[in-house]
Amino acid sequence: MIKNRYITDAVHDDLSEKMVFIGGPRQVGKTTLSKDIIAPEYANSKYYNWDNRDDRKDILKPGWPGSAALLIFDEIHKYKNWKSFIKGEYDKLKDQYKFLITGSARLDLYRRGGDSMLGRYHYYRLHPFSLAESCSIKNNIKPLTELNIPLKSETENFLSLDKFGGFPEPFIKQNSKTLRRWHNERVERITREDIRDITAVRDLSGMTLFCDMLPDRAGSLLSINSLREDLEVSHKALSNWLNIMESFYYCFRIYPYVGSNFRSLKKEPKLFLWDWSEIKDDAARFENLIACHLLKLVHFLKDYEGYKVDLYYLRNAQKKEVDFLVTYDGKPWIAIEAKLNRTSVSPTLYYYSSKLDIPFLFQVVKKKEVDILIENVRVISADRFLLALI
Repeated sequence: MIKNRYITDAVHDDLSEKMVFIGGPRQVGKTTLSKDIIAPEYANSKYYNWDNRDDRKDILKPGWPGSAALLIFDEIHKYKNWKSFIKGEYDKLKDQYKFLITGSARLDLYRRGGDSMLGRYHYYRLHPFSLAESCSIKNNIKPLTELNIPLKSETENFLSLDKFGGFPEPFIKQNSKTLRRWHNERVERITREDIRDITAVRDLSGMTLFCDMLPDRAGSLLSINSLREDLEVSHKALSNWLNIMESFYYCFRIYPYVGSNFRSLKKEPKLFLWDWSEIKDDAARFENLIACHLLKLVHFLKDYEGYKVDLYYLRNAQKKEVDFLVTYDGKPWIAIEAKLNRTSVSPTLYYYSSKLDIPFLFQVVKKKEVDILIENVRVISADRFLLALI
């Protein structure tokens, strides 16, 4: 039983003044969070799931339970007129009820168009378990300040997270058969159920094949033209498929950093998956795991604290590359290079440190216990670095 999640307190705070939207991947724990963690804090609540026939009827008929303090609407974005419906109910009843809306799609995208709900809600992206969250560690992180690296190690928990991913079901069970079956079913559910309900995709079989190809490209520069040639589909169709899979939290892209004194000549993004456990290559899976932890940090600082933080990678015309750069208000904050075994500092960290004046530099190592500071670069074991995040 999951007793808490990292955004629980933040959601409680925001429900006191506005609606709260929670988006995130399928099976990331949104229903558990809303029903079993958030709802018990209220005297009474009512949960509605648009995928349930009886709940759909209850949603559309007049009136709500008089004793309820919290109304939870799950997957209601599948209802064509959900934006105007929720806006109208909230405007009429916000003094009587709290409104919590969840969905396995980017609700910030699907709310656009029609009646705007701007100013009526706060939006959160719920991520899978990270190492800090799985160890019940909460860090108070402020942009442009140094991370608080813990003294203790969590090697065993880190290795479990690396193998089974951060999604609740396979991570909690930690069973290889469960993980294999979960992988086999996940893409099928996204393409055949979620996407079919909301978007018009003519070639679902082609899109499924496209999804099957993505794990082998994780951590690499993403060339639409190369994928288009392999799949023999149009550039437009492939771009649309990629946008859809991003909107349903299957994958995400990280773009090269462009600053006032630095311009990347490479425009291609790097591709990553929300579930790194799908990736077979050890180095690519490790880089993807780091990317997911950093994205979780960036999203939380944006969604709750309102900080303008972003995640990039660094690459120039000479192909000098650093895996990740976290920025605040456009200014470099933390640069991270991910390595399996290497403890000698990557020269590109020194290069970009000098060129961009990056305050904090890390080389994160997966397979060795290490913590040394070499000319302003901290070479640190992966488990200890990740424990310092969200």
